[in-house]
Amino acid sequence: MTLTASLDVFARLIHVLGILVWMGHNYANVIQNPKFKPAQPSDPGAMLAAMKREHGTFRYASLVVLVTGLYMLWFRDTLVDALTLSGPSVVIGIGVWIGLIMVANLWFVLWPHQKKVLGFIYATDDERIRCSRITFLSSRTNTILSIVTLFFMVTGAHGLFLYT
Repeated sequence: MTLTASLDVFARLIHVLGILVWMGHNYANVIQNPKFKPAQPSDPGAMLAAMKREHGTFRYASLVVLVTGLYMLWFRDTLVDALTLSGPSVVIGIGVWIGLIMVANLWFVLWPHQKKVLGFIYATDDERIRCSRITFLSSRTNTILSIVTLFFMVTGAHGLFLYT
């Protein structure tokens, strides 16, 4: 096995593990918190360090998934076709674009508000309650989009015959 083939296998493994961490966090959140519960007024808890670790792990898992996915498409010389939604890469390309939307949602919508909810950044109680609703909806959006993304990732690689 050549070095580039080994890198591809390693990237695929890291990609799948990253998906399990990132999506697993989303799904666990839905199961643990099926309904919206507003943030409670200031409650500095001992769980702060654990929450920083948890939120950091799943946020960075999203970047691992993005980078390894783009690498694998580049390695197969299908990155441009996927991003431009052309040729046989249109199916995986839709998954890539939805994945990009999910990463942007996580880093630019959910995380800035989540920092206020968790108390990493000072916010008034009213602001924390408002931000908790935004993070709830943002998280649910990513959970729903992850189902669609997984569908396009799998059919793009293993079910292309469905689209011919």
